[in-house]
Amino acid sequence: MADINYHQLQALYEKYEADGFRVAAFPCNQFAGQEPGTNAEIKARMKAKYGFTFDMFAKTNVNGADAHPLYKYMKRVQGGWLSNAIKWNYTKFLINRKGVPIYRSSPQTSPDSMEDMIVKELNTKA
Repeated sequence: MADINYHQLQALYEKYEADGFRVAAFPCNQFAGQEPGTNAEIKARMKAKYGFTFDMFAKTNVNGADAHPLYKYMKRVQGGWLSNAIKWNYTKFLINRKGVPIYRSSPQTSPDSMEDMIVKELNTKA
């Protein structure tokens, strides 16, 4: 799943970066310990393995009492199926130019399947 997500996100980023599209990755170790190590180690490992050029931020909790406020907000605006909790890494949110989450995907959703929504938002003036 990681290979598809990183490669497709990178391709979309390269294709639409000049139009204002950004990818913000937040590693999370709350799912079977998939993101061990320091922030620098995670970033170096992922860049070496996948060669991405989009932004990767600090390791972040997305669920529970220690969930980052950004994730609390995104989950409140774009709730999940059965519960608002993030079910697994690679849950993706599409945020419009005003900073409002307008779409939430499951981890299994390929980034490529979101391209039409991305283009529509890029063509919408803030």
